[in-house]
Amino acid sequence: MEAFVTSEVKDNLGIITFFHPAGNSFPGVQLQKLVDTLNELDQNSAVSVIVLQSEGNSFCAGASFDELVAIDNLVDGKQFFSGFANVINAMRKCSKLIIAKVQGKAVGGGVGIISAADYAIGTEKADIKLSELTIGIGPFVIEPAVSRKIGATAMAELTLDASNWKSAQWAFEKGLYAQLVPLEALNETTETFATQLASYNPEALAQMKKVLWQNTDNWSTLLYERAEISGTLVLSDFTKNALAKFKK
Repeated sequence: MEAFVTSEVKDNLGIITFFHPAGNSFPGVQLQKLVDTLNELDQNSAVSVIVLQSEGNSFCAGASFDELVAIDNLVDGKQFFSGFANVINAMRKCSKLIIAKVQGKAVGGGVGIISAADYAIGTEKADIKLSELTIGIGPFVIEPAVSRKIGATAMAELTLDASNWKSAQWAFEKGLYAQLVPLEALNETTETFATQLASYNPEALAQMKKVLWQNTDNWSTLLYERAEISGTLVLSDFTKNALAKFKK
């Protein structure tokens, strides 16, 4: 299948589904499509709650590797890493509560998306990894979202153990997932929870969203400052050599 980001409205639920054949990784164009879709559902008065999900076995492999290896200047580098900054800020600013439905593994920016959701339901297959240090950069853009969700100590453990996966159980215990269910129960569990949440007073939900995200207004500048750090590091000899080895 070709890559896509789609949305549908069903019984006060706005359901966003994304897919990319490379492990549900995100090229820049598709990241922007996700931002636009989030903004559209935010403005839709028929939507009370948003469910974010992906097709396939993996939830999200992060940013596009092909675009990453093609970066050769700071402007392009900052723009590339700003892609997930745009998504996280769109999720943060969205007036609707967002539920992440996580069926499989997540890497890098995928972990950032889960962290930026207001509630995440994972399966026992939904392991996570932040592998950025292995190629000479770091998860700078997504760090505020991940640290906010699992705490600074767990964020450090996840980031510094960059070569290894953390189990879904570990992520659940650290607070990334609010629920951990068998894969076969994911659809029903998510639908039941989302439908119940959407039945509540929309004004109360919108106010709760503001409360949950208080003290994050500085992310409108912070995440792009972090994108510039990554954009600078990706031009380093260390990263270029690491990417060349990985590509081979």
